[in-house]
Amino acid sequence: MNQSFENNNFQQEESVDIKKYLYLALTNWYLFVIFILISFTVAFYYNKFTIPEYEASTTLLVNPDNPNMSELNLLEGFRGMQSGKGLQNEIGILQSYSLAKKVVEELNFEVSYFEEKGFLSHEIYVESPFVVTLDTNYEQLRNQSLYIEITSYDGYNLVFENTTPEDDEFIQINRNVAFGERVEIDKLAFTINIRDYRNFDLEEVKEKKYRFLINEIDLLARGYKGRVQIEPVNREATILQLKSKGPVKQKEVDFLNKLCELYIQRGLDERNQAAIKTIDFIDSQLSSVVDSLSTVEDLMEAFRLSNQLVSLSRDGSMLLEKLEKLMEEKAMLVMQEDYYRYLENYLAQKADFNDIIVPTTMGITDPLLNQLILSLIEFSGEKMDLEYSATEKLPQLDALVFKIDNIRKAIKENLVNIRQTTDLAIRNLDKELEKVNLELASIPQAEREYLNIQRKYTLNDQIYTFLLQKRADAGIMKASNVTGHQIIDQAITQSAAQVHPKSSLNYAIAFLLGLIIPLVIILARDYFNERIPDPNFVEQKTNVPILGAVGSNIKDSEIPVFTSPKSALSESFRSVRTSLQYMNADKPHKVILVTSTVSGEGKTFIAINLAAIHAMAGKKVILFGFDLRKPKVHRAFENVSNEKGISTYLIGKNKVEDIAVSTSIEYLDVIPSGPVPPNPAELIETRRTQELFDWARANYDYVIVDTPPIALVTDSLLLTKYCDANIYVMRQGYSHKSVINLVNNLYDTKAFENFGILINDVTAGGAYGYSYGYGYGYGYGYGYGYGEYGYGQGYYVEDAIPMTRMEKVKAFFNITSNPSKKKDNSNEV
Repeated sequence: MNQSFENNNFQQEESVDIKKYLYLALTNWYLFVIFILISFTVAFYYNKFTIPEYEASTTLLVNPDNPNMSELNLLEGFRGMQSGKGLQNEIGILQSYSLAKKVVEELNFEVSYFEEKGFLSHEIYVESPFVVTLDTNYEQLRNQSLYIEITSYDGYNLVFENTTPEDDEFIQINRNVAFGERVEIDKLAFTINIRDYRNFDLEEVKEKKYRFLINEIDLLARGYKGRVQIEPVNREATILQLKSKGPVKQKEVDFLNKLCELYIQRGLDERNQAAIKTIDFIDSQLSSVVDSLSTVEDLMEAFRLSNQLVSLSRDGSMLLEKLEKLMEEKAMLVMQEDYYRYLENYLAQKADFNDIIVPTTMGITDPLLNQLILSLIEFSGEKMDLEYSATEKLPQLDALVFKIDNIRKAIKENLVNIRQTTDLAIRNLDKELEKVNLELASIPQAEREYLNIQRKYTLNDQIYTFLLQKRADAGIMKASNVTGHQIIDQAITQSAAQVHPKSSLNYAIAFLLGLIIPLVIILARDYFNERIPDPNFVEQKTNVPILGAVGSNIKDSEIPVFTSPKSALSESFRSVRTSLQYMNADKPHKVILVTSTVSGEGKTFIAINLAAIHAMAGKKVILFGFDLRKPKVHRAFENVSNEKGISTYLIGKNKVEDIAVSTSIEYLDVIPSGPVPPNPAELIETRRTQELFDWARANYDYVIVDTPPIALVTDSLLLTKYCDANIYVMRQGYSHKSVINLVNNLYDTKAFENFGILINDVTAGGAYGYSYGYGYGYGYGYGYGYGEYGYGQGYYVEDAIPMTRMEKVKAFFNITSNPSKKKDNSNEV
């Protein structure tokens, strides 16, 4: 049962909060309109004056594990180096600084061209009507703008100011220069020519102002390196999508296309390195063989002419055949020995091994050596890719260096064994050759000499033929190399979309900000507001009865219920009067105490007008000014003086008949406070206070008592025993929220008997809307019998007085409103 009650209370409070915030939002509609207009204005100018940015894209097929057809020839297995490269390595290469720098240099991005439009500068790239050619032999000043105004077909006006901070000398130039004329100023040397005479419109370009600057290549390359975005089109594919953003469509398109082109060319060059090195090595061997072969041919021809020997005998032919076979074997071993020496020197001098010549090139079939060389090439290729793409040292790089060192040591150890075996084979062949040379001694001398010449010729010819074949194979391998990479879709300007600013998105954000900002302001103001915002807040936080609410006083009078009886404010006091009729209804003469927490909440104003509204109903009413410390009651009445009053009565200086004063309002008398005494609390506790209240009960229908603020002094608590009803005044937008805790404490401890809360200075929208007020009572009925008071049968005449927009803004930020519109209900005159 209790749980259900608590849930209902919670739901009720939540519903009230929602209604409250909706009310705040609706009454501040103009703030939303203002902020939405401001947001849309900012978005409009942002979209208009922000330099657009376009995104170009291309797709590239990357095949890092593509086998090359050269694996089928003498370099079988060589391209295994590619198998270790992953897709991420290829992405790293595409995003590398060195590749970006090559692209920037080849596309001549070193010079940027701009068109000046007001305070904005738009890059125009190849649409520039002129082209700048730099003197490469001259050190150029970077990142300095030079302004161009084309004046004729023959020349232009050049404006330059050296604004570099580190330069001590300030240089300013403004002069006419002819097209094609070399310009040399302050670390600048260049010539300017018209880009395309056929499409050159002098009248159009004369109306425009241009500028150009020479970029720092390194900075430009780093900028493009960070600008390129690369990602696979999906997880399974090796197709990459490359994107680049910039202010000029064509420039981004050219950059992406050139980037892909150089990337593919780089892969091809890498694959051709081994073939090129192989051809160079074979050419160096051929050079010595060709010289030897030419010499032997000359000797053979000379010998034949001098000895007239045409052919060898049968024994000579057999010895020649045997000798040629042995010499061929030895020649191959010697050639392999040359390769081993080359390999030793290569391993000792090189740090990268991508261009090493594989053993199969020289006919070496040792499986271990071939496998080690291929592994060395593979790991070296991976190391090069990591160094090419990585911006910092990676752990993988250290691991590859360790592997390469181990393989290099293994190759050196293997070479020692192979060279020992080769040397032994050569020595054995030399012994066989000595035996054949002994057999040659048995044949005629002329034939023996010819046989020696023939042997040398045949040997060199066979070696020459072998090397030519290997060179041809290497050439075929180079010609057949492919990278496996290819451009799927080239970047084109038609597909380059504007990505910044996004006009529709900016307007959407502006609209949301136009809603959110005022909402945050309203909620924050409400959250941090320590003042009572409205009567609903008081009603939610206390169980003390609420007698009603009194609207704002927009009149010049301190007694608006008398001067404007048909006003909304007067009606609110009538509602309070009706509510008071049901408090101690059995007592014929009611004494009503009016107090508040602190000064300025309007208790005196409430007491005066409450007394007046009762008197206007035909009741005899007397108003006591018991705020002896800060007298104010007398100020509201023209014929009332404060020279004597309650204080002089309590000290026995005057009788009650001497201090009671009639007012201009029929049936209303008033006793002012009198001079301020030094001991108000002690005076209130005297017997004469009881006598004063007894006299008032005997002679009046209602006694209204204005007392000091209860949080400051105890006078009000001392007077409660003489009163039938107690009114605690709170002021909207002025009284602190903590006041409610004090009120609840008074109510729970029964320090006040039979008391209720009256909320003063209530406006329908608080500080947010129209400044009209109306009263509402929590009694048991409403008194609308205006006829008996002589006020006519109509409703009150001032339903609403709308505030100006400026007054609303002032009110929203708690700036005091125009006093002619709203008089302070605190009655501080």
